[in-house]
Amino acid sequence: MAEEKENEEVYVGSIDQGTSSTRFVIYDREANPIASHQVEFTQFYPEAGWVEQDPMEILESVKMCTAKALDKATADGYNVDRGLKAIGIANQRETTVVWSKSSGLPLHNAIVWMDARTSSVCRRLESELPGGKNHFLDTCGLPISTCFSATKLLWLMETVEAVKLAVQAGDALFGTIDTWLIWNLTGGCGGDVGAVDEVQHRVYGLHVTDCSNASRTMLMNLKTLDWDESTLETLGIPSEILPKIVSNSEIVGVVAHGWPLSGVPIAGCLGDQHAAMLGQLCQHGEGKSTYGTGAFILINTGKDIIRSHHGLLSTIAYKLGPGAPTNYAVEGSIAIAGAAVQWLRDGLGIIEHAAEVEELAELVENSGGVYFVPAFNGLFAPWWRDDARGVCIGMTRFTNKGHIARAVLESICFQVNDVIKSMCKDAADNGVESKDGLFLLRVDGGASANNLLMQTQADLLGSAVVRPGNIETTALGAGYAAGLAVGIWSEEQIFAFGDNAKATIFQPQLDASKRQKRSDCWCKAVSRTFDLADLDT
Repeated sequence: MAEEKENEEVYVGSIDQGTSSTRFVIYDREANPIASHQVEFTQFYPEAGWVEQDPMEILESVKMCTAKALDKATADGYNVDRGLKAIGIANQRETTVVWSKSSGLPLHNAIVWMDARTSSVCRRLESELPGGKNHFLDTCGLPISTCFSATKLLWLMETVEAVKLAVQAGDALFGTIDTWLIWNLTGGCGGDVGAVDEVQHRVYGLHVTDCSNASRTMLMNLKTLDWDESTLETLGIPSEILPKIVSNSEIVGVVAHGWPLSGVPIAGCLGDQHAAMLGQLCQHGEGKSTYGTGAFILINTGKDIIRSHHGLLSTIAYKLGPGAPTNYAVEGSIAIAGAAVQWLRDGLGIIEHAAEVEELAELVENSGGVYFVPAFNGLFAPWWRDDARGVCIGMTRFTNKGHIARAVLESICFQVNDVIKSMCKDAADNGVESKDGLFLLRVDGGASANNLLMQTQADLLGSAVVRPGNIETTALGAGYAAGLAVGIWSEEQIFAFGDNAKATIFQPQLDASKRQKRSDCWCKAVSRTFDLADLDT
C-alpha cells in the first residue's frame, strides 16, 4: 500500500466532533478501529429555540479524547506514537463561531446548527431580496434558513457588540467547528507552525475550512467552490473574516506543540454527513441516512448539481484532493432525531440512559394512536417551516410512557420517509427511476444501533434497511480522507473496503395499506405543528 513498508505499524486518527459529543478513533492499515474515546459536552438553551455550546469546552473535549484514545492504544501494545501518520476531522456542520484573532478567545458562544434565533433575520432577507426565500439557491444550493451559518453570522454581527467591534477592527475570524479546531490545533494565536502575519510578524493558526463545510454556510458558490462575492456584498459580510477553502483530502498543516498529536499532519476534513457518505463508500447514485442528534439523508449525484423541486438541498458530497473531481449530493436534513431521545432522558426523565428507549418502546405493540412531531426549533426538509413547534397528539387515558417512547422513535422514521419520498420525486423529475421507486437505504450513526428503530424504519419505508457492521462511519470517512492524502491508501483501495458480510438487513413487515394509513396520520400530525412559534412569546 502506497510506499509504506508492509511490516511497519501505520495508523490514522479521526476526530469526530459531533453535536452532543466528541470522539477520537484510531484506525490501523486495514481501516479497523483499534482504540477510541468519547465524551459528551454541555448544551446551553438560553431561550426557547436557542442552542449554544462553549467553543473552549469543545476544544478541551478534543484534547481529552485524543489523549485517552492514544493511551488506550499504547496500553494495548500499539506503537501509535511512531505509527500515527495523519488525522482527519469530521464535525457538526453550520454551527458558527466568531473569535478574536489577537486573543484567540471566542467572542460569543457557538450558535448550534439547530438554533432558530435567526428567524427574524431570515424573514427580513426574504422580504428585502427579489428572490425571497430562494434568492441564493442558484448560487449555493440552499434556501434562506435559520440552519445555515450565514444567518447566524449576521445575527452575531448585528446583535453582539464584541463581534461588531472586532469585525470593524479587523480582529474577527469566522468559522464553523472544523475551522475553529484547525486554527487551534495549528497554534491559535500563539502558534509555532501556522501562518505568518506579514504586518504584525506573528504566527497564527491556519484559518481554513473544507468545501463540504463551506457549502453549508450559504456563502460558497457550488460551482467554483469559492466564496461568492455577490452573496458577500448582498449580506454585508467582509471576506477578510472568512477562512480559505480547501478540498476534503489534502495536508492542511501539522498539529502544534501542546497537543497530544503534536507534529502529526492534519490531512482530511469533512462535514460529518459528508464524512459518513465516504465512510459508507457512497459513489454516484448511492446514498445513506445518518441517525445522530439529527438525521441526514444524502444521495451522491456525481458531477451533476441536482436542483430539488421537493424541499431538498443541493450540496457537496466530497472532493478527494485539490485536483480531484467534485462529487455533489442531494440532501434532506432533519433537525431532531436522536435529540428527541435525549429530550426523553434529560427533559422529561422518562429514561435514565438513551439506550433504554428501545426496551421501553417494546413494552407496547404500537404507539396506541399517539403521534409525536419533534419540531422543537421548526422543521427542516422537506417542510422548511421555522414557525413549527413540537406536538404530541392522539393521547388518551390509555396512553403510557411506552407509547410515548415508541411515538418518539417512529417520529424519526417518519421524518426520514418524508425525505426519501422527496428524493424519489426528484429522481423521477430527472429521469432516474430507482428499483420499485425506492432507494436502498444504508444507515449509520449512534441511533442506528437501535434494532426497533431500524425495523420500524423498514416497515414505514416499505423497503430494506442495511446497517453496516461498523456504524461509526463518520469517523471512518474522515480517516479515509486523511489516509488517502498521505498515501496510506489509494482511492481504489478505499472504495474496495467494506464489510457486507457483517451487515444487518432489516426487511419490512408492515403491509402496504397500514403503511399508507400511518403515513397519512403522520402528515396530519405534521400539519398541526405549523404557525405555533408565537406560543413561546
